[in-house]
Amino acid sequence: MRSMKLLFKLVSVAVVAILLLGACAQPPAQPAQPVQQAHPAPPQQAEEPPVEPEEEHPLAGGGTLVLATTTSTEDSGLLGFILPVFEEEYGWEVQVISVGTGAAMQIGRDGEADVLLVHARAEEDRFVAEGYAPRRHDIMYNDFIIVGPDDGPILHNSDIHETFTAILEQNLPFVSRGDNSGTHIRELQLWDAISLDPHDNTAYIEVGQGMGATLGMSIEMQAYTLSDRATWLSYPDKDNFVIVCEGHSDLLNPYGIMVVSSSLQIEAAQAFVDWMLSTPTQELISIFGVEEFGQPLFFPDADQ
Repeated sequence: MRSMKLLFKLVSVAVVAILLLGACAQPPAQPAQPVQQAHPAPPQQAEEPPVEPEEEHPLAGGGTLVLATTTSTEDSGLLGFILPVFEEEYGWEVQVISVGTGAAMQIGRDGEADVLLVHARAEEDRFVAEGYAPRRHDIMYNDFIIVGPDDGPILHNSDIHETFTAILEQNLPFVSRGDNSGTHIRELQLWDAISLDPHDNTAYIEVGQGMGATLGMSIEMQAYTLSDRATWLSYPDKDNFVIVCEGHSDLLNPYGIMVVSSSLQIEAAQAFVDWMLSTPTQELISIFGVEEFGQPLFFPDADQ
């Protein structure tokens, strides 16, 4: 009995020991980790767009443009009035070739001009249609007149058809430019409009000269001629010559300006044309001649 009690105590002690050892084997409890606060992400900076290089102006750097034009724009002094403004502003030189409209357009066809300033509308439209220019722009206009001796048989009037008929029927001397210029082309159109051949007049002379030279020969020969008003007003020695016919609708004289398609500096040529069509340049055209002659020699008409 006493042995049994001793055994029971030993077993109890063993159980307690096992339980204590199990408890000691458990890992110590980990302390609670602090909760980390979420921080907002820093704002993303917007990427700046790449800086585009500034496009160079087509007239930057200077150079030379060739302008082929009718004699009236040169002889009247218009180009001498406006081109220095362009040259001063942009540093470009404009080389002027002053010939008849037909010759100016041939220069364009030959690729020897950058810009044309002429006055024969049907021929200008054909020039564009043939691909020699991308577009024709209206730029200005004036009118044609008939001038002759103040003591001649033709009195001042506004009927060009009657005037031409009288010149032919009375065999009056008439000097024609005869140079395929805009003025010469218009003269031939006027004869054709009344179904008359000027060569039936034995006093009809073709001289193949510009407007200034033709006026000089007409005054010397006391012969009638067709002139643009600008060249006539600026012609210095009119002697006894006066305007005998003006104001007819068939005498309207529009001018056109075109970039030549074959130009090797076409952007600069277009920039020059844009300058000619701009409001400030059109205002210069509108005042040219007013101070000296009491009236403008050309009227601005840009279509832009």
